[in-house]
Amino acid sequence: MNSLDAFSPAAWAFIATYLLSLILIGFVAFHARKENTLSDFYLAGNSFGLIVIFLTLYATQYSGNTLFGYSGKTYRIGYAWVMSLHFMTAIVACYLIHSPRLYVLARKFRYITPTDYLQHRFSSDALNILATVILVFVLANYLLAQLMAMGRAMQGLSDVDPQLAYTQGVILLTSIMVIYGTLGGIRAVAWTDVIQGLVLMVGFFVLMFVLYQQFGPISLATQKMQQALDVSVVNKAVVPDANRLREWLSYIIIVGLGSTLYPQAMQRIYAARSEKVLRHGLALMAFAPLITSLIAVCTGIYAIAYLPELDGTSSDQALGRILGLVQHSSVLGYWLVVILYAAILAAMMSTADSALLSISSMLSKDIYGRYVNPEASEARLTRVGKIFSWGLILLLVWLAIYLSDKTSLLKLLDRKFDLLIQLVPAFMISIHWKSMQAVPVVLGLVAGLVVSLILAYGGFDFVQAGKIYGFHPGLVGLLINLAVIYGGMSLFNHGKLVRYDSPIFDSFQSK
Repeated sequence: MNSLDAFSPAAWAFIATYLLSLILIGFVAFHARKENTLSDFYLAGNSFGLIVIFLTLYATQYSGNTLFGYSGKTYRIGYAWVMSLHFMTAIVACYLIHSPRLYVLARKFRYITPTDYLQHRFSSDALNILATVILVFVLANYLLAQLMAMGRAMQGLSDVDPQLAYTQGVILLTSIMVIYGTLGGIRAVAWTDVIQGLVLMVGFFVLMFVLYQQFGPISLATQKMQQALDVSVVNKAVVPDANRLREWLSYIIIVGLGSTLYPQAMQRIYAARSEKVLRHGLALMAFAPLITSLIAVCTGIYAIAYLPELDGTSSDQALGRILGLVQHSSVLGYWLVVILYAAILAAMMSTADSALLSISSMLSKDIYGRYVNPEASEARLTRVGKIFSWGLILLLVWLAIYLSDKTSLLKLLDRKFDLLIQLVPAFMISIHWKSMQAVPVVLGLVAGLVVSLILAYGGFDFVQAGKIYGFHPGLVGLLINLAVIYGGMSLFNHGKLVRYDSPIFDSFQSK
């Protein structure tokens, strides 16, 4: 049963106009470029002001996973997923651990990619390659989740078979995204993010208004859950147990730390016009969970109360099913759903385009430019990055179609944070710990990765639902990672930590 009736030609015309406008922005950004360099294509010449920084961070951080994945997760576990507000807020707090210092270094030494910092800080090819591989793998996983969300957003919107609609949605939306991203680089991505971020904010407010008008206050949905005959539904409205609270803490730590290490996030730090602009943009981001994650959770709660029949991967359709009810309520409800779907597409495309651009920059500069063709000009590196973008997107589109009915969106997220968080010492601690050296960092990173993967996939009895007593395996891996670094520093210096200051710390002497 489709969650929504097929959109009318007028509705499709509205959505098509919106999508085609993104390509137009790509052409405008292409002609606005100042030079054919990596800095201009991937950082827009470090020119982002406050509004652009805030909205591009907002549109990138809140994605198809927020809308579909979070409402689906809420449908599965109930009010316990209100933890998403806390870990989304934790991301902003964790940015402040390293981003101001990283910004100073990036402007002084002209960083383009995240691992430019690592190469400069440690002068270690092994660390640079390992970190690049991790970041590319994690981002590819993240991008895949967005492509799958695009497909699911298109299911039920036309008269064709839902699986065919999924496939067409993935191919069409991805094609538009890669076209404007290839044309205008991060300038086009940021300009579209401004539009998409505004549409997304409006969409969230409209969604909350529609839900209230359709179903009444959230308290009524909660009462309906508490009075349900199904015990599993009742349990979704009760106070979480100790294991769930540990999971809550685990998500706050792992998502808070890990999300700040996304390459697209770090490149936006580099692209800010000034440190003041960066700090003010992050301050505005602290309020974003209240109008995004909270509304996604409320959507899931309404779905539990009024659509109790979803199970398995179909729980990711909770948002679509709720909007189906709204669509049938009135003409106003119909057009509100059309606008909301424009906002949903905005969220997914704005996140996907940023991820794709970051992957291409790392493959081009950190791998091809550093190890394959060190003499390549910046124009050639930019061109190679565009080629990598098209090649990677073809592979991921195929995977998104193949995996369409084989996993839920949130399962694509857990494992990538287990890997990403192992880079915390290399980025977030090394920028403050002046004596940290390359070899212990590499050994700690390898140890953390191995432990995390063994715990996640080893089939141990104490690992339930991918977690150890509620905690992600990546957190255990991070503890081992830190222990190896500290022990390695002591061992290599005969039991005594000697001072070794990287020359980049001279940049902070005037601060």
